[in-house]
Amino acid sequence: MKAGANMKIAGKTVCVFVLLTITKVTRTVGNNRVTVTVGSSSVLTCSPKSNITMVTWKINPKVGGSCTLGYRADQNKTDRTNCSDSINWKLRPDWDPTLEIRQVEIAHEGDYTCEVVATDGNFHKTHHLTVLAPPRLTLYCDGHGVPVCEAAAGKPPAQISWVLESTSIPKEDAHDNGTVTVLSKFTALSTNRTNTTCIVSHPAGNQSKSIACRPSGNESVNLHVYIIPCFLSIITFMAVIYYFKLHSDRLCHKTKPPETAPTHSPQDDTMEVEPYTTYVQKENIIYNSVSDLTAGQNLPQGLSPAT
Repeated sequence: MKAGANMKIAGKTVCVFVLLTITKVTRTVGNNRVTVTVGSSSVLTCSPKSNITMVTWKINPKVGGSCTLGYRADQNKTDRTNCSDSINWKLRPDWDPTLEIRQVEIAHEGDYTCEVVATDGNFHKTHHLTVLAPPRLTLYCDGHGVPVCEAAAGKPPAQISWVLESTSIPKEDAHDNGTVTVLSKFTALSTNRTNTTCIVSHPAGNQSKSIACRPSGNESVNLHVYIIPCFLSIITFMAVIYYFKLHSDRLCHKTKPPETAPTHSPQDDTMEVEPYTTYVQKENIIYNSVSDLTAGQNLPQGLSPAT
């Protein structure tokens, strides 16, 4: 921009031209922290300036790639790059450059920066979006009659407390999506555990549940679970012993040798028969000798030669 002025110096009029240059300055309107719960919608505003030339939303989530939404007034044109359908203009960008996120998910958490180019300057505004995931509360009695409280898939991790008092130390289990499951077992400072309340504290909202566990009844059931198999084992063991004892007695009766009569050796029979056999053999020899002699002398049988 040029401006002229007339000045009189030493009686002369001098025309002086002064050159004024106006430059556009980028201003940061501010940083805004926004907290929203999973499943709800979030609206992020931009600086409502008149005579807007261009608007650009630059989105940098904590997980995944970035995306951009843009609008050019001179072409009356909008464009989007790598943005999901759940992220869009709330209305028409030439009227209102507000951004809307429908059905917020944990993946939407990150930084959202609006850049506005107008005739009177450039403006930036950044929203730091934090997404909360309320935990799912579950309260139950374990096998020993001990109350167990579980706050599943919460972001950030939930805080668990008990009424009555408990000295339990919660255990945390982190998941890939950034949520955390917290589990706490009730540890009683007294023997009265019939009515116990679990309280879950979380930025998305507090929850509580009560339960009545009966440790005596459960302990009795657990005792029966151990006693009955032990008793059956003893009976089975005694039956096995009786079975083997009974069969061993029968086996002894079957294998007992019978009373034996006096043995008669074949050698004795041989000894008794042998003298008779010898006598018969001798008689046969004599008889054969007489027969041979009678036949040789043609004598009538029955007569013997004179010796």
